[in-house]
Order: sequence, then structure tokens, then C-alpha cells
Amino acid sequence: MAPTNICCIGAGYVGGPTCAVIALKGGENVKVTVVDINAERIAAWNSDELPIYEPGLDDVVRECRGKNLFFSTDVNQGIKDADLIFVSVNTPTKQYGVGKGCAADVRYIESCARAIAEHSERSKIVIEKSTVPARTAATLSAILKANCKDGISFEILSNPEFLAEGTAIDDLMNPDRVLIGGAETPEGEAAIAALSAVYEHWVPKERIIVTNTWSSELSKLAANAFLAQRISSINAMSAICEATGANVSEVARAIGKDSRLGPKFLQASVGFGGSCFQKDILNLVYLAGSLNLPEVAEYWRQVIVLNDWQEARFAKRIVRCLYNTVVGKKICILGFAFKKNTGDTRESAAIYVCRDLLEEGAQLSIYDPKVKHAQIKHDLTSVVGDAAKVDRLVTLETDPYAAMNGAHALVVLTEWDEFQGYDYEKVFQSMPKPSFLFDGRMLLDHAKLKEIGFNVEVIGKKV
Repeated sequence: MAPTNICCIGAGYVGGPTCAVIALKGGENVKVTVVDINAERIAAWNSDELPIYEPGLDDVVRECRGKNLFFSTDVNQGIKDADLIFVSVNTPTKQYGVGKGCAADVRYIESCARAIAEHSERSKIVIEKSTVPARTAATLSAILKANCKDGISFEILSNPEFLAEGTAIDDLMNPDRVLIGGAETPEGEAAIAALSAVYEHWVPKERIIVTNTWSSELSKLAANAFLAQRISSINAMSAICEATGANVSEVARAIGKDSRLGPKFLQASVGFGGSCFQKDILNLVYLAGSLNLPEVAEYWRQVIVLNDWQEARFAKRIVRCLYNTVVGKKICILGFAFKKNTGDTRESAAIYVCRDLLEEGAQLSIYDPKVKHAQIKHDLTSVVGDAAKVDRLVTLETDPYAAMNGAHALVVLTEWDEFQGYDYEKVFQSMPKPSFLFDGRMLLDHAKLKEIGFNVEVIGKKV
């Protein structure tokens, strides 16, 4: 029988949407409580303006909240009441000590384990939902066993998420697969069956994959590494295309027809971003190094090196085309999120392109339909290191035409659909001449823009 009382520790991009869909689809008796020590975030989940933007999320939360979906700061009570606990807290890249810059920081995972041991009054199933290093389950198990009360036991499962921001609700409703890893013991198999029963309310059983714990943990890192590798591969080809006169979109279409490759993740761009790709590859690099596999570590590190190079190359191209100086020139940045249909800016290519342009003295006018202005200021200040400089050189707009008006150049850094519908003839009339447009997402109609009079520069082809 499926557990009916579920708690999720962590109300972020994974925990919130995942639990909302479980509340909607996980059976008529299920009760889901999402807990977090961040009172401001919980207040937002209980308001009309959710803390994250994700298409379809508002509707799911509105349907379930207050009925069988609850958001609370009472972590201890959530733990006490639950049969099954998802651990979905942040695991950022370490910025200190051993493994700095590569290893995952799992201190929040450890804190959760100690809290679960302290406040549990009966045996429970504990599930890693956060992306974690391989063998983190062993750490969780050791902490729980060392601190649990007499007569209480815990089964640890790995159940990594495979969500893509912007399509997370659809990914949860119609997953390619659900991966569950657990101990190869009768107790472990019973725990796997219990979690599987939750998903079986809406996921066909044949899509639920069962592995041992370590395979599940590593599969998450491997999946993101392979996806990021494809992006860096096509971005490497984009540089060759620009130099030779080939068109990277045509190359991608040709190789994507090969059934061994397929067409997905072959869209050249200014670079990948998001919370997972870079973090997980760096985690893999650290893991390989710690296992004395330096060649493997260096192989995966090059995926990150290529991505950083692509971002820097695009910024240098803007400066070069604007006659090797952008000092005092207004440059309009269209899009700051790392991809469309999300307000998430973590590791967004826009952050680093803007940083490089600010170092050259450009005046940036930034518009994004979903990213909050405070987030943009925070991100730029963190990489520039000078809040006064950011305040002086950056203007944030709520109207895209105000952002574009009078700019020397337009720079597309996020593939928002709305950018395709703007009146670029009207915008062109307001701009100093020659007027430049740099499309870092291969989004717009370049032939039409050339007809209007723009000097158009695009990733992966000559215009």
C-alpha cells in the first residue's frame, strides 16, 4: 500500500513542484507537507505569487493547497507525522576546503538526517531527492543509525529528479522514467515498493526503473553530464561553422536524423546554464579525481571549459563588432533567465556575458519577462564585485521597447517566444547607426532583420 503521509524537506525548484504533483496525482488519501526553515519562501508558497515561475504550477498548487498540500516552517512536526520523507535541499558546489570548486556541499543533507533522527517517533522511509554525490545514501544511513531512538529504523532510497525547468510540470505528469534505487535487502525492496506505489497512481509501472542505490545516484550525474556534453559539442561545431561558412542549424539537423544520435540538445547557443549541469559535471570531475581517474576527470572538465569559452567568445564578438569599444554605449540585453519559461538565473550565460560587457564599460539595459529585478542586481553584483558599478552601469526595464530604445546593439540571451513578435522596424528607427543585433539563441528571423537594416551576428553561421 502506498504511504499516505508524505513530507518534503526543502521548498525549492524540485521539492515544491514535485510535491504539488504528488498531491494532485498520488491518490485520494495522500497528504503532502512541504517544510522549509525559510519563512519568506513558505509564505510565498502560501500566497498568490509563488516563489518560482513554472508553466502550469500555479494551477496545480491552487487545486491542492489547503486540501492535501500544505507548506509549513514546522520542520519537526512534518518529520514526526510523515511515513515517507523526501530530502530536497540545496547541494551547491563547495566554495571552501577540500574539493573547493568541484565537490558538492552536503552539509544541508547531513542537517536533515540529524533532524529526522531526532524527531522521528516511528520507522520511516527517507528519500534522497536532491542531486547528491555517489554513496551519499551511506552517509545518510550512518547518521540516522547512530542517532535514532530504540526500535526505530530507516530505509534510505535514491529517487533523483529528471525535470527540465520550463517543462517541469509536464515532466512530472508524464515522466520518461521514474528511477528508484535502494538496498538489495527485503527491507530495501519493501521500501522501493512503497515509493513505487505512490508513483503508480499515475505513472505506468513499466516506466518505474529499480536499481541499487549507487546506480541511481550516479545515473543522475551521468544524465546531466551527457546532456551538457551534447550542448558543448554542438557549440564547438558552431565556432567551426562561423569560420567556414557552414550553418550549425543545418549541421545539427543532418546529424540529428541519425537514429543513433537523435535531434535533442543539438541547439547551438551562447552556452548552457541552470542549477544542475555545471554543478553535476563538477561533482563528477571530483568523484573521478577522488577515485584516481584523472583522465576521466579531465574529459568531463572540458565540457565546462568549452561552455565558459563559448560565453566569453560571444561577449568578445560583441565588443569587436562595436569597433572594439563599448564604453558608454547602451547595449540592450533581451533575456536574463538561463532558458525560457523559467525565472531561474542560476549559472545563466547572461550573467557572464553581462559581466564581461560591464568590465568593458558598457551601459546595459536589461529586460526579462519573468526574472525579478532584485535577482538580476544580485547576480551581477556577485560576479562584478562592485555594487556601485552595477548601479551606475545597469538599468532594469519592465518595458522591452524602453530597454531597446536608443541602444547601439540588441543582444538576445534567452529564447523567450515574445522576442520573436517585437516591432524591430520601430526599434531600428530609434537606434544609432549602424545598428547591431546579436542573436545568442538563433531565435529571430535574421533575413528580415537584415532587410530592416540591422547588422546581424548569430551563433553558428554567417548572415
